[in-house]
Amino acid sequence: MSQRNVGFGMTQHTQAVQREQTPDVVTFGESMALMLPVGTKGIEYSSQFEKSLAGAESNLAIGIARLGGSVGWFGRLGKDPLGRDMMKRIRGEGVDVSRAQLSDDGPTGLIVREVVSGKSSVYYYRKFSAASRMRPEHLDADYIGGARYLHVTGITCALSAECRETVREAVRIAKRRGVKVCFDPNLRLKLWTIEEARPVLLELAAEADYFLPGLDELKLLYETENFDAIVARLQELPGVSIVKGGEDETYIVEKDGVSAVPYFKVEQVVDTVGAGDGFCAGFITGLLKQYDYKEAVRLGNLIGSMVIQMEGDWEGLPTWEQVEAKLGGKTHVER
Repeated sequence: MSQRNVGFGMTQHTQAVQREQTPDVVTFGESMALMLPVGTKGIEYSSQFEKSLAGAESNLAIGIARLGGSVGWFGRLGKDPLGRDMMKRIRGEGVDVSRAQLSDDGPTGLIVREVVSGKSSVYYYRKFSAASRMRPEHLDADYIGGARYLHVTGITCALSAECRETVREAVRIAKRRGVKVCFDPNLRLKLWTIEEARPVLLELAAEADYFLPGLDELKLLYETENFDAIVARLQELPGVSIVKGGEDETYIVEKDGVSAVPYFKVEQVVDTVGAGDGFCAGFITGLLKQYDYKEAVRLGNLIGSMVIQMEGDWEGLPTWEQVEAKLGGKTHVER
């Protein structure tokens, strides 16, 4: 991004200092305003809605920040009340937003979600959003190149041809600068067909140091239900694959074999939205802490298990103190 397009609400001195400091983890993509009906009536019959935000990449950034990590998120939001509110919320969680933009060339995207009779439905209003107009020239190569890890998802690729090329260019920058690339395909078939998505997502998987798919996504991408065949395809990739959504465990697929890390059991699942983002935040935090793969995946599994016990896309993401309390078996003292 050019230096004219500076982050929202910062002084020139702050901007200059932040340009010299890249966080350990950098991610980018579309964040949207999220509207949820209050109560159980659903969208059609509700007159009151709760406002929040949603976005795989900003969820991940908030998760890493709460765990004590150094992380930056950037993207394009509309220069409108929703965009300004979201910028402040993300920054308020300790995420660096110095490269994010409030743009005049499109509105902030909107997502409306309801749960009726136990079934969750999502409605997107993101066509021609500011985020969908992201282009490679909006990238700050020095910011990406100064990180330890770049995290990207397939959602951004689905928004537009320009966004796909932006993701590709960000990955190229990272590879040139020795930055490790983490890629979560985050397949969203409401945004594009599997035929459109497959070549793009497999191309990025082949560039990633850490490929973070779900098992159901792999079945669609590789067009097979056979687990051994999926593993064989993953072992052809240059990086390590961490496969979410297994039978009560997460798989680590490396060139020389497959290992598994069991899930953390929970008594009640409240809301599964954001669990995958929480897992990725935990896994990358484990990498930052120089955990081995099994310990990093174990941390990811724990974060995912904590997220699904609270409503919301990112609200249930825990702090490092909460993680330590959970691992140490400490009980909550109310007063």
